Amino acid sequence: MRSQYRGRVDNRQAIGSWISGPRAAAEDMGVEFGYRGQRLGLPEEGPGSIARVGRRFGALFIDWALCLLIAYGLLSGGKAQSASNWALLVFAVMSVLTVGTVGCTPGKRLLGLRVVAEGGGRITLPRVVLRTLLLVLVIPAVIWDRDGRGLHDRLARAVEVRI
Repeated sequence: MRSQYRGRVDNRQAIGSWISGPRAAAEDMGVEFGYRGQRLGLPEEGPGSIARVGRRFGALFIDWALCLLIAYGLLSGGKAQSASNWALLVFAVMSVLTVGTVGCTPGKRLLGLRVVAEGGGRITLPRVVLRTLLLVLVIPAVIWDRDGRGLHDRLARAVEVRI
């Protein structure tokens, strides 16, 4: 009877580690990952720290809504179907122009975020173009590393930080 109970506990631990993910399972085994951005030499909290996922999604939502509004009002002739097609082009152009010049899009600025190079400072225009193209493809943006950076940021050697 006692051995059956022990088997259930082991199964719960195995299922719990599977649900919580590989990082939590490794941390339970004693692996120390540090905080997000530590490997990049960024602070844990405050200005210059890695931007949290919620703020980044919020900034993306604001930017996308702005691009839809511009596409609907200026480029689509009032057709909603055509506006969604144009919005992606407007988003790409806006991202290259704003991130390439001031380091942030309007949505990022409203939520206190900025895109910088890994070593600090401004991100160069070729890296901005690469980052934007990968962001438009969506798939690289949803593959994250342990610092919470998307593949598009890793390949462009960029970091999205709090202002």
